[in-house]
Amino acid sequence: MARAGTVEELKNAPGRRKLSVIVTTFNEEINVAECLESVLWADEILLVDSFSADRTVEIARKYPITVLQRQYFGSAAQKNWALDRVENDWVLIIDADERVPEKLAREILSVLASEPAANGFYIRRLNVFIDKVIRHWGWSTDKVVRLFRKDKGRYPNRRVHADLEIEGPVPVLDSPFLHYTFRTFEQYFPKFLNYAEWGAAQAFRDGRRAGFFELVLRPWWRFVRTYFLQLGFLDGVHGFVLCVLQACGSFLKYARLWEYGIRARRRE
Repeated sequence: MARAGTVEELKNAPGRRKLSVIVTTFNEEINVAECLESVLWADEILLVDSFSADRTVEIARKYPITVLQRQYFGSAAQKNWALDRVENDWVLIIDADERVPEKLAREILSVLASEPAANGFYIRRLNVFIDKVIRHWGWSTDKVVRLFRKDKGRYPNRRVHADLEIEGPVPVLDSPFLHYTFRTFEQYFPKFLNYAEWGAAQAFRDGRRAGFFELVLRPWWRFVRTYFLQLGFLDGVHGFVLCVLQACGSFLKYARLWEYGIRARRRE
């Protein structure tokens, strides 16, 4: 629970450990300003951009932060590279489509104002899908390790679903991120296709292959699990659209993996 006091008062608390924030971006002009404004209370902000083709970098450079650019080799590689370039021992990692509400900012500063009880902390996420917070189908329990001591955490070398590995127990903070995962179809589809591609590439490197089961049954099961078993239907039309999109994403991933397998056999 956050201590009483404003963000500014907690930031100036005697003995508080300093915090570096890492933001990674690619074509995030729709998000980057709001994201950065939500973390301006931090002691250092490092934005690592993957050579965006839009105004992301132009917008970011209007803020008192450090902006670096690096070719994208995957989420884990990008964030590990950034970790080696921040000044402070404690780090908060935030994606461009996430926001740190004031309540969460105060809780983070409270944790850093005393001896932290762990090397890292989970932060829950309220996931917003086209102007609605989704309460079911697994998103209600969504949490990520984002606040941690940088010498105690590292990302495994995976392009997708790379969860931070922390030494010791990892408690959960009370206050959540806001996660604007899907504002419009125009904004979402490039990410949708990228995640399908990255997931297929990672699965292929892991030695997996796709056939009838993966192409037909996995997308069907994804919809049934999220819409019925995880109660996605309770989120109304938003829940239905989202669960269908997740099933389509599963199909695209395994269709691409199926293609990788065919191409690999051609070279044998």
